[in-house]
Formats: sequence, C-alpha cells, structure tokens
Amino acid sequence: MSAPIVIAGAGLAGSLLAAQLALRGERVAVYEKRGDSRREEVAAGRSINLALAERGWEGLRRANAVEAVRRFALPMRGRMIHDRAGAQSLQPYGVRSDEIIYSVHRGHLNQCLLDVAQAAGAELHFDAPLVRVDFDARTATFAHRAVPFAVLIGADGAGSALRAAMNAEAPLADRTEFLDHGYKELRIAPKGDKFAMDPEALHIWPRGGYMLIALPNPDRSFTATLFLANGPGADGANFAAISDVAAARAFFAREFADALALIEDFDTQWSTHPVGLLGTLHCPRWNHGDRALLIGDAAHAIVPFHGQGMNCAFEDCVALIDSIERHRGEVGVDWSTVFGQFDDERRPNTEAIAQMALENYIEMRDSVSDPAYQLRRSLELEIARRTELYRPRYAQVMFSSVPYAIALERGQRQREMLLALTAGKSRLDEIDIDAAVAAANALQ
Repeated sequence: MSAPIVIAGAGLAGSLLAAQLALRGERVAVYEKRGDSRREEVAAGRSINLALAERGWEGLRRANAVEAVRRFALPMRGRMIHDRAGAQSLQPYGVRSDEIIYSVHRGHLNQCLLDVAQAAGAELHFDAPLVRVDFDARTATFAHRAVPFAVLIGADGAGSALRAAMNAEAPLADRTEFLDHGYKELRIAPKGDKFAMDPEALHIWPRGGYMLIALPNPDRSFTATLFLANGPGADGANFAAISDVAAARAFFAREFADALALIEDFDTQWSTHPVGLLGTLHCPRWNHGDRALLIGDAAHAIVPFHGQGMNCAFEDCVALIDSIERHRGEVGVDWSTVFGQFDDERRPNTEAIAQMALENYIEMRDSVSDPAYQLRRSLELEIARRTELYRPRYAQVMFSSVPYAIALERGQRQREMLLALTAGKSRLDEIDIDAAVAAANALQ
C-alpha cells in the first residue's frame, strides 16, 4: 500500500483539507498533538469567535460540510457601534441581501470538521505531536511512532512543528511581527432565554487606540473580546496598567459601561482568562522540495481584524486541491509543480490580506466612529446600490472570491476616489451622486 498524505494538525484547516482529500479518493492520515476536542471542553478565554464569509463557505462546500455548519452559524448583518453613553447605531455590511457574515465558535467548528473528515474516510490520530521529520526518507515521527508519508502538509498553526523541522534542514528566514496589542475574552451570558443584545450584529465599542467587540453564540451568549495595548497605549490604557480586577472594572465602567453591566461574573473572568498575543507571520518559503508544504497559519498567520484568518486558510485548501487535480498524471501527482503553483497563486494574496487585516484594526477601533469615514461609507453604499459594477473593498474580501491582491489594489483606488468626492463635504446630500456613480464605474 502506498504511503498516505499526512497532515500535521487537526485544527480547522487540517481537518477541512483532510475531508476534501479523502472525498477525492486520497488516503489521508491526520496527526494532532492535542487530544480529541470532541471529547474535551473548549477552554475558556481562548476561542476568538470567527467570522465565516464566502471564501470559508466555498471551502466547506468542497467538503460537503455546509449543512452541518449552518446548524450553529449565526448571521450578522452589520456592525453595531456602541458609544460611551451606551447609544447604538447599526452600520450594514453591504446593500445586498446575501452580504452578511456568520459568527461561528472556533471550538464547535473544529469538532464539526473532525466529524466531517472522519466520515469522509480520513484517519485521525490524537495526542501525537510531531517530533522529527526525515525528509529524505519521507518519514515523520509523531510521539513515538514513525509514519511514512507521500507528502507531509503542515496545518499545525502559527507555532508549526513542521515549519521548525523545515527550518532545521534549510533556514526559511521566517519571522513574526507581533502587534503591540493583545486580547482578552469575556463571556456575556444570555438574559434568561434571550440574547442580551441584538444577535444579528457584530458589536463594536470603538475607542480610538483600543476596542471591545462581541459576537453571538448559539447558546444565546456573546463572546466579547477586548483588544488593548500590552504596554503604554492610548489614554494610558493597557493590559499592564489594568492587571488587577479593580483597575479593570474601573476601566470598563468608564469605557464600556453598557457591556460591563451585562457581565455578571466580570471579576472572576478577568482574573482567570489569559491575555493572548497577536502577530503576523512572514515565511518566505512554504515548501521543502516536493516533500512538505505549509498551509494556513503555519505559513501565513495574520491578525484577526478582518475576520479572514480562517477564511484564508480554507481558501488555501481549495487552491491546493485544485492544483492537485490539475497536476495528477498516470503515475501520480507532480507535487513539485503543485507546491510551486500553490506558492505562486497564494503568496500575493496572503500578503494582501495580512496588510488589509492590520488596516481594518484601525478602521474598527477608530474610523467607524469618525464622521468623515461614515460619510465615505454612506457614499460607497449608495454607489453600490446604484450600480452592480462597483463593489466596496470590504464586500470584495468578505462576500466574493475576488483574489485578495486584486481587492487590495482596487480598494486603494476606491479610497482615493471617495476622498476626492467627499472633500469639503459633511453630508451625503451635498454630493453629486450621479457623478460619483460615473466615477466609480470608470474605476472598473
């Protein structure tokens, strides 16, 4: 029997890729360093609810997993902005009925995809960390077991053991740029049998140098996440300065009073939930010849502010499967060509979304409450209503499969146009909308 395709990591990308490969008749074995999450409680404070968008849904379609995920995916139609006084205003994501994103719990999604991969025929092995790789012999050792592989795919996250093994053989020159901000998660419990806030929105408390967000869960709770400087930051607010419960409570009372009122066990959660790190991984090489390949966060981890980390990793899976199908010959798959083509296709796009994710952090924590931004956004949505030729950058990223690099380039030209059209204006009715539509169409 020929050696299987071996995947290191049974997280979201690893389990989805395993399902896609197995459905296409490949022999697939997945090895995960942790235990089987389907038999364990999801750890509090480390979930970061995910925003599932079109690229992610396409990956799920390729694995026949759409219906299983829809059962716990919650639609969000826009950003609900909370000011310091507690007033709320909804900013829709788009103008079309299908321009919505979905809140999914990372742990629940992972459990679902493990079931999908296993049902498709993939072998799953747990408590099996990757210890070493003999690339010449095409053998990987997981825990104490040597496993032969046809190819080895690293879907084992930003701290990838496979990337470390590749580095030991030939330096990758990889580096991680850590953001000077971290995050802490807090749970907002249901009010009786109802959500405490509007469940069809991503809630944002933008405060300039920091922000709080909250996404809904199927159990009618919300997962709230505070993004804040680790060291000295805006208004002197940072995790170091509010490390004790009293300081944290005073900070929330000043900045997020309406959210604080909904977190009954705030003191306990603040004391026990950890502060997580945020960073962007730059890795100049993702493959080791025709023997190994990195995908998802193992290759190009990004910060979470555009809600595209998972979606981008799922798109990796789609691109890899498509390349395999294109280069399958009578004697098997030409892995060298597959890996080279994967890099050529994906690298410009992963670099683009990494940049847009960082830009979106500024937008979410600051710009969404800026009148000039709100005017540009209102004009952009009005243009989108009047012509199908124009799609805002956000819509291209979240609601289409337009390559990220193209969305970035188009978005830069769109921003220049919007700045010119709104210069010196404070209201939408001061702008010649017909001229704006003509200018937008000319960009296409």
